[in-house]
Amino acid sequence: MRIVVVGAGKVGRVLTEQLAAEKHDIVVIDQDSDLIESLVNIYDVRGVAGNGGCYDIQKDAFEDGADLLIATTSSDETNILACLVAKKLGTPHTIARIRNPEYEKQLHFMREELGLSMVVNPEKATAREIARVLRFPSAIKREQFCRQRFELVEYRINEGNPLVGLQLSDLYRNIRVKILICAVARGQQTIIPTGATVLQKGDKIYLTASARELESFFRKLNIFKARANNIMIVGASRIAYYLVKELQDIQKRVTVIDSNAARCQAMSEKFPGALVIHGDGADSELLSEERISEMDAFVPLTGLDETNIILAMYANQFPNCKVVAKINRPSFADLANEKGLVDSVVSTAAVTSEIIARYVRAMQNSFDSDNIKTLHRLVGGRVEALEFNVGPGLPFIGVPLKDLNLREGMLVAGIVRQNGAPVIPSGADALQEGDDVVIVTTDTTLHALRDIVK
Repeated sequence: MRIVVVGAGKVGRVLTEQLAAEKHDIVVIDQDSDLIESLVNIYDVRGVAGNGGCYDIQKDAFEDGADLLIATTSSDETNILACLVAKKLGTPHTIARIRNPEYEKQLHFMREELGLSMVVNPEKATAREIARVLRFPSAIKREQFCRQRFELVEYRINEGNPLVGLQLSDLYRNIRVKILICAVARGQQTIIPTGATVLQKGDKIYLTASARELESFFRKLNIFKARANNIMIVGASRIAYYLVKELQDIQKRVTVIDSNAARCQAMSEKFPGALVIHGDGADSELLSEERISEMDAFVPLTGLDETNIILAMYANQFPNCKVVAKINRPSFADLANEKGLVDSVVSTAAVTSEIIARYVRAMQNSFDSDNIKTLHRLVGGRVEALEFNVGPGLPFIGVPLKDLNLREGMLVAGIVRQNGAPVIPSGADALQEGDDVVIVTTDTTLHALRDIVK
């Protein structure tokens, strides 16, 4: 597809990399000519230096018009204007990054009256990501499929873990829980496992199951952590605003620490039920005074990745405290993950780009019956978990999975029947029309369910 990306910041850069890898025709617009030159040199894209909200600049992007415009600048108003101009130029689909909480009540109006196809709030999406993890602290990351009937969680196997040295066929035989380990990340190696795969210390595994079965699995291995109820957040940022709102909606006790008095005042006025502390969140004495050792979870959300990593490492000394850190720089996030410095890492750019990538992928096969309903990236983007609806006419409907000649690096990880029953698939199971199915694959360009077979 022909796609215009307005804004070459963190989100725009991640999007450009991903969309270029999927062989789309990309034009990036930004007022910073140096940023444009950098992207053009690194990725197979074209660039235009200028204001993305300007009619003439957008017209220069594609002579015959674009299929989609994604506006990701740091200005909400510029993003809205860029989408309006794109609509006037005949671009059928537009996505705007809008961050200001004041616009929250107007999102329906923006979509309906201004013609925006999608509005993405990066901070709100990141807060939701963190809240999902805090609801299931045993996991590094938690995703949901099939109308929340199916869960996919990421978990690291540390030294002394009962999973170390286990062969998957023995695990399934002994544990008596309906779960599926659908991917294993081992250093730079990514494995779509079989029953013969043996788990090792340091592996990151990805499990699919219903929420109840996952909890049962972690409990049987004696590695289950209860939901976090007492949560400490450092940094009264926009993400913190949305996160506190999410947590208070489910009756969690929240402490927020920030060194900016004005932000503390605003936070305490918006959330009178939260304990807001004006002070240095990097001060270990202050953290001790506010009983970090008694917290179920600790979330550093300062504007500096380095500070968030150090705070996360400090909080990791408390064994019952789940640590989730915002780390935007990919190199820092990779280091924190690989070295186990942080329990869970979230990146605003990664969360936002995943939401937009899901929309783009759905656009591509919008005329097929087996649209992508949900998409999640795993193992640093090297693996994807995709949810499809099984439409009529697929040649392998009713064929047992053991008889399907699946392409390499493909795994059917879960099925939800039309009646809502979740199924961890075995070789004897078959896809039926109307099912929702989760496919885990190392092919990050999969667009249609029919393409899973050779």
